[in-house]
Amino acid sequence: MKELSLDDRPREKLQRRGARALGDNELVALILGSGSCRAGALGLANELLKVHGGLHGLARSSSDDLDRVPGVGRAKAAQLVAAFELGRRTLAHAPAARVQLRTPREAAAFLLPEFGSRPVEHFGVVLLDTKHRVLRTSVVATGTLNSTIVLPRDVFREAMLGAAAAVLAFHNHPSGDPSPSPDDVELTRRLAAAGNLMGIELVDHIVLGDARYCSFKEAGQL
Repeated sequence: MKELSLDDRPREKLQRRGARALGDNELVALILGSGSCRAGALGLANELLKVHGGLHGLARSSSDDLDRVPGVGRAKAAQLVAAFELGRRTLAHAPAARVQLRTPREAAAFLLPEFGSRPVEHFGVVLLDTKHRVLRTSVVATGTLNSTIVLPRDVFREAMLGAAAAVLAFHNHPSGDPSPSPDDVELTRRLAAAGNLMGIELVDHIVLGDARYCSFKEAGQL
């Protein structure tokens, strides 16, 4: 592909304009990576598409079928077969639906199995989208048997990095008693204020114990 100008080469074109801007032959050329002594990668891609009747025919071809085209070889044939198989798998295996946390009880049921019985205190945050579906869960800080130090900036840094629309804060009490301490109440107040300032809703702060929980939302404190 050295005969093409830099801007017209498939790799540079993809980086500049995105994969959707490339033709079928250019995408195939990128998978091939290189050509042969007879033709460059783009020429070889054109030949493959011609011989196999276009992209759909190429996708249905076996490694042996592809290898019969001069200049392809086993390695390039395997690359093409693998690429098309990955495409089929993305269609066949849709991503699992994300968990939606609609109530404090659902949030506690989601968190208790992993964090309810930890021997030291863990403070974390569940990042949520606009429909309160879980994006991911992140532990922000770990502490001792009865305390941990948490700053609102650490919580909302996670939220911003994860592009969260809302967050649900949580921490465990290793004693097993989920009753909030005065420090828990003050931290919740500060988190709610920081969330309001940043436009990221604090939907709840849940304290976890042994198979029990306390929700600031249920208690009317949020």
